Amino acid sequence: MGSPFPGMDPYLEGEMWQEFHERLANQISVQLLPRIAPKYVALLAKRYVLDRSVGIVDMPVKQPLYPDVHVVKPGRSVSNLPAGEPALALSEPAAELPNIEEVPQVAVEIRDVADRRLVTLIEILSPANKYGEGSKDYEDRRLELLKTRTHILEIDLLRGGRRIQLAGEQPPGHYYVYLSRVQRRPNTQVWAVELRERLPTVPVPLAVPDPDVPLNLQDSVDGCFHLVGYERLLDYSVPPPPPRLRPEEAAWVEEVLKTQGRM
Repeated sequence: MGSPFPGMDPYLEGEMWQEFHERLANQISVQLLPRIAPKYVALLAKRYVLDRSVGIVDMPVKQPLYPDVHVVKPGRSVSNLPAGEPALALSEPAAELPNIEEVPQVAVEIRDVADRRLVTLIEILSPANKYGEGSKDYEDRRLELLKTRTHILEIDLLRGGRRIQLAGEQPPGHYYVYLSRVQRRPNTQVWAVELRERLPTVPVPLAVPDPDVPLNLQDSVDGCFHLVGYERLLDYSVPPPPPRLRPEEAAWVEEVLKTQGRM
């Protein structure tokens, strides 16, 4: 059946987000690979952040995960660790620590096959990039990338959280796509998408003099539904996950679901 919505499905912005996030990155890679071969390749790149829950109302606080740091619980001797491995000793029982989860963040890297140079980075923003300390960490990482010769395509399919910081007022929209081309910095192209609209087809720049290749974001999202069947997992009988929609938007969502027989 697929999603009842013409564009992004707002019900994906809840508990299914992490699964969808990784699936979408794979669909984008699958769509681009035949279009950029044989000179380029679209690889999945995974990194991790620590998700520290701070309460029911507050969004999680995220920070980068450094895999070479070990946590030593009381009763485990530091001397029992493998030689040469660093350790972080805890003075309090581990049971009293906040709930910490390692959350993967998947991006798509377009690299030149000849020398493996990173040409274009496609980031799919997540709550880890948009709330609390995580938004600052992401902004710092983004500023460093802007100093390189790498094109950056950022896809924001979350209605809530902090937007990419740009000079000037951004056009109104629920979802955004940002493209920073090396040749046009500091200017950034912005696509603003309303909830009722289909997601756009956007250009993916390559190295000069190679032309852009198109990325149909709607096809990628639809591909996720076709593969997984999210419509079987999402509860359309309740309002979408936060943030709360305006009354006219909520009425439109309800009408779409009734028309599609999902309520």
